[in-house]
Amino acid sequence: MDAALHDAGVTALGQHGKRSGDKLARIPVKVVPLTSSEVLPKPPWLHARPMMSETVAGMAAILREHRLHSVCEEAMCPNIGECFAQRTATFMIMGGICTRRCAFCDVAHGRPEPLDEREPQRLAEAVAALGLRYVVVTSVDRDDLRDGGAGHFARCIEALREHVPGIRVEVLTPDFRGRMERALLALSQAWPDVFNHNIETVPSLYRAARAGADYRGSLELLLRMKQANEAVLTKSGLMVGLGESDQELIGTLHDLRVHQVDVVTIGQYLAPSRFHMPVRRYVEPGQFAALRETALKMGFREVVAGPLVRSSYHADQVADAARGALA
Repeated sequence: MDAALHDAGVTALGQHGKRSGDKLARIPVKVVPLTSSEVLPKPPWLHARPMMSETVAGMAAILREHRLHSVCEEAMCPNIGECFAQRTATFMIMGGICTRRCAFCDVAHGRPEPLDEREPQRLAEAVAALGLRYVVVTSVDRDDLRDGGAGHFARCIEALREHVPGIRVEVLTPDFRGRMERALLALSQAWPDVFNHNIETVPSLYRAARAGADYRGSLELLLRMKQANEAVLTKSGLMVGLGESDQELIGTLHDLRVHQVDVVTIGQYLAPSRFHMPVRRYVEPGQFAALRETALKMGFREVVAGPLVRSSYHADQVADAARGALA
């Protein structure tokens, strides 16, 4: 992330959000920061394209004008330059402060602000201004809300379709833990075209990586969405390099397919700071290609795998490929 964008993000946190060391001080499995000699050097294939700062700054300015957050900035995505240059972004609704303390994520933790009832309108206006035809909408975890924020997702989908006829909408949601029934009811008022919820990692690493989450609960959410509306593509994502084995990865892919997930993305984990879970291994591009082939043989409609792949990478093209496989 460019320094100006990072500083703006930190300023936007106000007094309610914490990052890095402060954020992770109370997670159940403590992260012991590695010394410089213990940090694995990045391999040559892990270099994103230049961020083209003028384009990034211009896109960011439009987001700020409409008082919107992008997960591209908040999660320090390595593809931010490429995606912003193509005038695409994943919009993060419901603020920039999360109620969870996931040890792999750089989004700030703390007490969120109340929902902004004008946000769906502002989101739709920004998407219309940018001329987007496919949009990804995600959010922080909002465990403070009775429906986990699902109703706000639905209102955003409704506003987008009202302002941009023909728009396709993908949502990347939290797990709605303890609120699944309310969440599914809310989303039934405005189904997305693609429902994405990331499983993130293998079950053995959940306590360390996803404090407050439940592996089986995430699988159930994906299955329940497919059962509620078969026309909705279901999608999930995995990171590699947190300490999982290849066998565990294959097992998690199998679990996702058994729960009727249509699309999966697989990418390399990159630690946001020395306070986050460290990278335990870098997976070579050839191994990603092998994982993709294995997953396709399991019956996934589309699989995107590579060192810099993230959940929303080429989301429109991935959805088109998956729809084509269903035809």
